[in-house]
Amino acid sequence: MAFGSEKFIVSRDAHVQEVFDAGLRAHMLGVFRNMGLGLVITGLVAALVGNTPALAAAIYGTPLKWVAIFAPLAFVFFFSFRIEKMTTAGARTAFYAFAAVMGVSLGSVFLVFTGGSIAQAFFSAAVMFLAMALWGYTTQRDLTKMGSFLIMGLIGIIVASLINLFIGSSAMAMVISIIGVVVFTGLTAWDVQRIKSEYFYYAGHEVAQKMQVMGALSLYLNFVNLFQMLLSLTGERE
Repeated sequence: MAFGSEKFIVSRDAHVQEVFDAGLRAHMLGVFRNMGLGLVITGLVAALVGNTPALAAAIYGTPLKWVAIFAPLAFVFFFSFRIEKMTTAGARTAFYAFAAVMGVSLGSVFLVFTGGSIAQAFFSAAVMFLAMALWGYTTQRDLTKMGSFLIMGLIGIIVASLINLFIGSSAMAMVISIIGVVVFTGLTAWDVQRIKSEYFYYAGHEVAQKMQVMGALSLYLNFVNLFQMLLSLTGERE
């Protein structure tokens, strides 16, 4: 009788694990789906703005360029402070709106770099991103300590980039880009593991849907910044 009970417990535990694993896969697919849609929106808006001379001149040839530069950063702060009060649909809509704003900001790359170098930087970023995302998802190593180090590096990059906006040092820009490639590559693995771990706490709750959007935002920012850093280092200018 006891043996039969043990078999039932093992079978039940296995079923619970299967359900949890299926939920985790669906959650991660939701994260990457939202991220992918955000990248598509950004790419379409950037291509439209960058390849429409009148529109590009109206934005980048006027003080509006500062709005285009700082609006994405303001959006991230807004998102971080308001996410808890948003509905899932509202959070998703805000993310896609942010992706469109980021597209306006990135449209300038079409005015500075050749199409071939933009494509090369994009595919290089994609390969690096996918490799690190896969490692972050499958590794048994705890990346928490690495994450703390990378966050400090990220803060340093943000501060240095803001300073260099006004200094305009090409040497400083190169150093920022090199460090940025390392930081955002590492953050990709760390964020994927963090998003995966968070699912253990939010599985089965409505907030898990919003966490998909927040996870997509984190990975989206990693990819976009990695792309920009690689383009700055390897891009061929017009």
